[in-house]
Amino acid sequence: MGRVRVQAITWERLGDLLAERLLDLEPSDGSPWPRVAFDGAPAARPGELAQHVSEALRIRGRSSLVVGTEGFLRPSSVRLEYGREDVDSYYDGWFDTGALWREVFGHLEPGGDGRVLPDLWDPATDRATRTPYTQLPPGSPLLMHGPFLLRHWFPFDLSVHVLLSPGALRRRTPVAEHWTLPAFARYETETDPAATADVLVRADDPRHPAWNG
Repeated sequence: MGRVRVQAITWERLGDLLAERLLDLEPSDGSPWPRVAFDGAPAARPGELAQHVSEALRIRGRSSLVVGTEGFLRPSSVRLEYGREDVDSYYDGWFDTGALWREVFGHLEPGGDGRVLPDLWDPATDRATRTPYTQLPPGSPLLMHGPFLLRHWFPFDLSVHVLLSPGALRRRTPVAEHWTLPAFARYETETDPAATADVLVRADDPRHPAWNG
């Protein structure tokens, strides 16, 4: 990854600026629903940034839908087939990408009905959530957050990567989850999300983010 110049910003201001950008975002495929990725390791808390943007859009009179990929985990019998700490399984098989295509992105294609399933599986109960579909009005963006989003060819119209340095990622990841760290190193090597994303946010210090906007 080459050196990327970033400037300091607050999370609130970042949410406002991204919301302003989304107001004028037109999907290249003609879909009426902009699809936005907030990519990052759980320790980087990309979902919090997605919520900031959603609130900023609400204040501006624009609805949105925040969807986290943790709601689309596979059942434990599939997810943990090779053990609870198998790095390859975590990287390649924990998240039900087929369900995300079917229940989220498929409904937001040109000519789609805009009926999105916000989540499918509860990992705590290891059962289906039975959450009803949400009708997303035309012009309202999907704000999806989670890890490894930029390696699946999902049709995002804007991508934001929340970056942690390897040291910060280790410090902010619970010790019980340190076994996942090689998966994020692999993601950086194979996908280079910091260079691939449209917007890069550095969050080593969670109180003082910086971005390349």
